[in-house]
Amino acid sequence: MIFGTHVSIRKGYLGAAKQAVANQASAFQYFPKNPRSLSIKDFDQEDANNCKEFSLEHQIYSVAHTPYSTSITPSKDKQDLTIASILNDLEIADACGSIGVVVHYGNQISKTDPLASYHLMLEVLNSVLIQWNGDCLILLENNAGTKGALGITIEELVQIRHLCDFPEKIGFCLDTCHAYASGLWNGENTDELFEKGDSLGYWPQLKVIHLNNSKYPTGSKKDRHANIFNSHNGYILEDHLKAFVKSPMLSGIPLILETPDDEGISHKEEIVMLKQKWE
Repeated sequence: MIFGTHVSIRKGYLGAAKQAVANQASAFQYFPKNPRSLSIKDFDQEDANNCKEFSLEHQIYSVAHTPYSTSITPSKDKQDLTIASILNDLEIADACGSIGVVVHYGNQISKTDPLASYHLMLEVLNSVLIQWNGDCLILLENNAGTKGALGITIEELVQIRHLCDFPEKIGFCLDTCHAYASGLWNGENTDELFEKGDSLGYWPQLKVIHLNNSKYPTGSKKDRHANIFNSHNGYILEDHLKAFVKSPMLSGIPLILETPDDEGISHKEEIVMLKQKWE
């Protein structure tokens, strides 16, 4: 199984890859630039190339994540900046040899036109991807359903990819906490979820899983991650998580921890436990 964590680029992209190795991980996720800004980064190409070479040498997978403020349903005054920012993220991630760049699905932007958000998402994605010819994919992530967020069903995710002019440049990232919080997955309906995803062609396009427990019950629509083995503040049962990610349909997909690193267990310790208990 391919376990990884989110790591900092404080010491550069190569430093992030080395931190993954130090965490005994075989994958890592990183913000390609300041996570709180959409500003374009003039990145160190040599550092990115070194990250790619190091990752290939150590057989490490990587994935980038767009800054927090990235939305594919941006306001008009931020649309051009958002498109440029996502292209910048793709360029950096491609140079680092990453699978793709995770982008959260969009939000509801109109109370009167339920399709407005989907039209805007397609406009933004098409504007980005018509300019992008690298290997790195955009990876649409399912939402937890907070504050009018869309993208909580497999149907939505698949349909946006299908309707985009460049579906081959789009994949998916599944967050287990988001799926649980939204009610898409409740731990008991794993077989049904796999059947639905299979019938819609979702699983072949799934490239990364965010492996997180949830601090709130299923259907709460609250996006708060908990550690995998924390029975005191994690609502997803270990057996349910294990059964989900060990499905043959998910074989070989990197599992990235976005769990707390300061609540009694470090990411390194959590990876060691995952390997001991699940492999």
